[in-house]
Amino acid sequence: MISGTKNFAPPPAGRPYSAGYVPGVERLGIPALWETDAGEGVATQHSPSPRGRSALPSGIAIAATWNRKTAFAGGAMIGNEARLSGFNVQLAGGVNLLREPRNGRNFEYAGEDPLLAGTITGFEIKGIQSNHILSTLKHFAFNDQETNRKTIDVKIDEAAARESDLLAFELANEIGKPGAVMCSYNRVNGAAACENDWLLNQVLKKDWRFEGYVMSDWGATHSTVEAANAGLDQESGWAFDASPYFGGALREAVNYGHIGQTRLDDMVHRILFAMFANGLFDYPVKGDQSSTIDFSVHADVSRAAAEESMVLLKNEDLLPLKSSIKSIAVIGGHADKGVLSGGGSSQVYPVSGLAVPNEGPDGFPGPMVYYPSSPMKALQSRSAATLTYADGKDIGAAVKLAANCDVVVVFATQWAAESLDLPDLHLPDGQDQLIAALAKANAKTIVVLETGGPTAMPWLPQVGAVLEAWYPGTSGGEAVARILTGEVNPSGHLPLSFPMDVSQLPRRQVDGDAGLDDDSHPSTDYNLEGAAVGYKWFDKRGLSPLFPFGFGLSFTRFEETGLKAVPAGNGIKVSISVRNVGSVEGKVAVQVYVAPANGGWEVPKRLGAFEKVELAAGKVADVSLTVDPRLLATFDVRSKTWKVLPGAYRVIVGQSAIDVAAAVTVNLDARALGVGSK
Repeated sequence: MISGTKNFAPPPAGRPYSAGYVPGVERLGIPALWETDAGEGVATQHSPSPRGRSALPSGIAIAATWNRKTAFAGGAMIGNEARLSGFNVQLAGGVNLLREPRNGRNFEYAGEDPLLAGTITGFEIKGIQSNHILSTLKHFAFNDQETNRKTIDVKIDEAAARESDLLAFELANEIGKPGAVMCSYNRVNGAAACENDWLLNQVLKKDWRFEGYVMSDWGATHSTVEAANAGLDQESGWAFDASPYFGGALREAVNYGHIGQTRLDDMVHRILFAMFANGLFDYPVKGDQSSTIDFSVHADVSRAAAEESMVLLKNEDLLPLKSSIKSIAVIGGHADKGVLSGGGSSQVYPVSGLAVPNEGPDGFPGPMVYYPSSPMKALQSRSAATLTYADGKDIGAAVKLAANCDVVVVFATQWAAESLDLPDLHLPDGQDQLIAALAKANAKTIVVLETGGPTAMPWLPQVGAVLEAWYPGTSGGEAVARILTGEVNPSGHLPLSFPMDVSQLPRRQVDGDAGLDDDSHPSTDYNLEGAAVGYKWFDKRGLSPLFPFGFGLSFTRFEETGLKAVPAGNGIKVSISVRNVGSVEGKVAVQVYVAPANGGWEVPKRLGAFEKVELAAGKVADVSLTVDPRLLATFDVRSKTWKVLPGAYRVIVGQSAIDVAAAVTVNLDARALGVGSK
C-alpha cells in the first residue's frame, strides 16, 4: 500500500511495499492476511528497494500457450515464491476479456475468448493455491479498459454478459475455485461493481454458488450499507477509498439494523471458509523465507512458459537461423540488455536489478522495467556469426548496419501499463518507420515484438519473419534466442485477433475521456458488440484480421484427420487424429469450433474445445475433447437457463478461427440447463 495515502502508516506486521494486510485475531487463532500482487509473480509496489523475484511471462503470453499444464506450473511457481516471501493471498487471476485491444492491462489478462481465458486463468489459480495460499479472481466484472476505469458505466444486456465476460469468470471459478473474487472499479448498468447486487449476490453467489469472499479493488468501495447488502465481504485498501467504510461505519450499521447480523455472519463465514479451504490455518506462512527460493529452477519454469507462448506470425524461410550466417545486425528494444515487462501494480522486479534503469514514469505506473535477460547475448552464445548492436535511434546508422549484415533482427517494444490505455495500435517512437527502413535495406529482416497485445504492422509485407514474444518474463531473452536458432520449435497460438487497424474495431476510439475527474459519469455501451468479442466480431462483420485468433506457425507441419463428433451427455464429444508430418518435434493447439448449421447465435461460430498436443516427427496422437453445453447454447434471461436449440451443428477443426481442416455435422436435441450446471 502507498505510504502517505490519507495519512496511512504501514502496519508493523505488514510486508513492506506490498498490496495489503488484514490483521488476524490471535485469541481465536485466526491468522492475518498478507496480500501481494499479482499474476506474473510477487510484485513490489513503488519502492526505493524493491524485492527481487521471478517473473512469469505476462498473462496474455500464458494464454498464448493454450496449455493447461503450463498455466498450472506457472501459478505453482509464483505461489511458491509468494509463500516463501511471507504472503498467503495472491491478487492474481485476471480474466477480463480483451474487448478493447488498446486496454493498458490486456497484458495481465488471458485474451478474447471466454473458454480459453477462463480455462487458462482457472489453472493458474489452481497452481497458486496448490501452495496452501489463497488466490483471487479479478476484476469482477467488465473492467475492460483503463480510461475512466473508476467511473465508467458499462451498459450490457444480461444475455450478452452471460455469454461473454461472465462466462470467462464462471469457467475460471469452476476450474480454479479461487478463495476470493475481487470486484472492479467500474459501474455495471448503473451500479458500482462493488455494490452491485446483480453481479455479487445474484450471479456470483446464488447462480454460481461461489463460497468464498468478495473483496474490493483498492479504491473501489463507495458505501457501507449498500456495499455490504449487495455482497461485498471485505473492503481492501481503505486508504484509497473516501472513507473506511467497513470500519466503525460497518459496526454502527449492524448495531442499528441497517445491515443484518446474518449478513455480517455470512461475511465472516465466507472469509474463514476460504482461509480453511486453502490451508491458511493448517499451513501458516512463516514470514520472509525468500533466501530459500530456488531462483534457478524458477527461471527455467519461466523460460519454458515463454518459449511455449511465443507466436511465429510470419516466416519466409528465415527461421530457424541458418548456421551459414556470418553476420547479424541486432537493432532496438534494448536487446543488448534485456526484455520488457508491463507496468503497474503487477510489476515484478528482477533479482539482479533493472537491466535498463531510469526509463518510463518516475511514479505509478512506472518505472519501465527490463529484465536482465539479453536476447542478443543469448543469441551470440548460440551462433558463430558476428553480432553487432544498434539502438535504432539513429535510423541512418541502423540502416547502414542492416545493409552490411546477412540478417537483421529488430526488437520492437510497446510498453503498456495499468491506468493507461494505448493511444492506437501502432508501435510508439517511430518504430514502424525504423522497421520499414531496415526491411528496405535488407529483405532478410526478422521482427521480434515485445508487446502486451496486438499491434498494427504496416511493414509486414516487407519483412521476412515476425515473432510475437509478448512480455516474456525473467528468462525471456534466453527463450527468444532458443526460438530464433531452432533449439525450440515455436508453438504459441494467438489468444486474440490482430486487427488490420482501428477501423475494424467496434470503437474507433476508447470511450470516455482521460481528462475527466472522478465526479464525471462517462459510459460505454458493450451492447454494440454484445457477446461478439474479438474473432466473433470479425466473423459477424465479415472482416479479415491481420492475424486471426488461434493462429501460430511452427517449424514443422501438422495434419488433422478422422474427425468424429457425437452427442455426449449435454454436450458433444469430439475425436480426431493429429500427425506431425514435418521433420522436427513440435506442439500444436488442436482447436474445435462449433456453429449451428441454421444460425441463431450472436456469431457464426465459437471456440468449443481445445487441447495442446506434443508430437515427435512422424508421430500420431488420437485426441478426445468435450464441448461444454454452454458453448452450444444461448442464455435465456426469462427462464434463467442455457438453452440448446434442436438441430444440426457443425463441428470444425482448424489451427485458427478462420482455418477449416475438417468439419462434420452432429444433430442435437433441445435441452435447457440451469445456471451453475454443465
